[in-house]
Amino acid sequence: MKVGIVDTTFARIDMGSIAEKVIKSELPRAIVIRYTVPGIKDIPVAAKKLIEEEGCDGIITLGWVGKTLVDKLSYVVASMALQLVQLMTNKHVIDVTVHEDEAENEVELAKIAIDRTIKHAKNLIILLTRGGEGLRRWAGKGLRQGIPDVGPIEGAKY
Repeated sequence: MKVGIVDTTFARIDMGSIAEKVIKSELPRAIVIRYTVPGIKDIPVAAKKLIEEEGCDGIITLGWVGKTLVDKLSYVVASMALQLVQLMTNKHVIDVTVHEDEAENEVELAKIAIDRTIKHAKNLIILLTRGGEGLRRWAGKGLRQGIPDVGPIEGAKY
């Protein structure tokens, strides 16, 4: 199995190394290919190249978004492009993004980035090894990456 990691130089935490460590720990036989780009708008083509040229079975992308409206609009465009990469290649591309304005301070921002990266790396591993049924037991549980889980809505039954 080949797993691709796309990260950026714009990020303020080395999320690529975190994801690589998790993947190698959980899937020791996997080949991990890392591709680092300048910023989020460069991520979609890197993900597509890793799938089409390197034969990756799945990708985790690690982006960092600034506080300005321009940054946020750039993220929307990049996110849409990642959706197209998934549809064009029929491969999972787990988009892990940290927004500068998610936290009050840098310590909290770092915690968010680390937690989100670890949890989504594990999500990708589950999708690659167990398919669409792999995450089913956690469906509707209100799980979050980077912030505390909110849990399911109690009493919601069908």
